[in-house]
Amino acid sequence: MATRIRLRRMGAKKNPFYRIVVADKRAPRDGAFIEEIGYYNPLKDPAVIEVNKEKAVEWLNKGAQPSDTVRSLFTKVGIINK
Repeated sequence: MATRIRLRRMGAKKNPFYRIVVADKRAPRDGAFIEEIGYYNPLKDPAVIEVNKEKAVEWLNKGAQPSDTVRSLFTKVGIINK
């Protein structure tokens, strides 16, 4: 099964809040997911990024591919080094 680490949109209209989840690559954006590993709130100043680093590294070692946005968030947090 091809897994992907990506954002799941939550929150109200014009008030986005994202959860960082591990999901099957074929699942829809807000559909079924395997595990939640963090969250991202872009509306706060500065943006709030909270990630369970142990779970993120575990999934990356298992072969899960992060989306482009999640890759940049992981770089900011320090999980992925440039």
